[in-house]
Amino acid sequence: MSVKQDYPKSFSHIGITVPDIKKAVKFYTEVMGWYTIMKPSTIKKEKETAIGIMCMDVFGEDWDEFEIAHLSTSDGVGVEIFSFPHGVKEAPEFSPFNTGLFHFSIQDPNIEDLIDKIVAYGGKQRMPIRAYYPGEKPFKMCYVEDPFGIVFEIYTHSYELTYSSGAYTK
Repeated sequence: MSVKQDYPKSFSHIGITVPDIKKAVKFYTEVMGWYTIMKPSTIKKEKETAIGIMCMDVFGEDWDEFEIAHLSTSDGVGVEIFSFPHGVKEAPEFSPFNTGLFHFSIQDPNIEDLIDKIVAYGGKQRMPIRAYYPGEKPFKMCYVEDPFGIVFEIYTHSYELTYSSGAYTK
């Protein structure tokens, strides 16, 4: 007899499409400190390899090749970077009110220095740094963009500490 047991699934990776894979790998490794697991390489549409077949399953038939690189965060979450030769190369429209992926978030206790580095590498600070619980907890956050217009958020503390009651209370 099998017993159904629900449990929290771990986050494996996120895929990001960029116009320039080399510039993206440079940004995410030098600014975020993420590790390169697989340097940029070209994937071609073909039916002789598992990756070729999988990509045809995912992307359909309307492509010939693309570039891909694999990075990893310090806690082992993967960042899969894609660059397709055809497609829109401008920044995506910021549309948080519509269904779809709105942003991802990273964590760094030194939020000010990270934002300065993001801006120095061609990214953008979208808002002032804000305190989640002013005068109560040392938690701060800020929305930023990478050089390609992809929006993400920075937290100074873990998601669990930020939203749990009692964490860092006076």
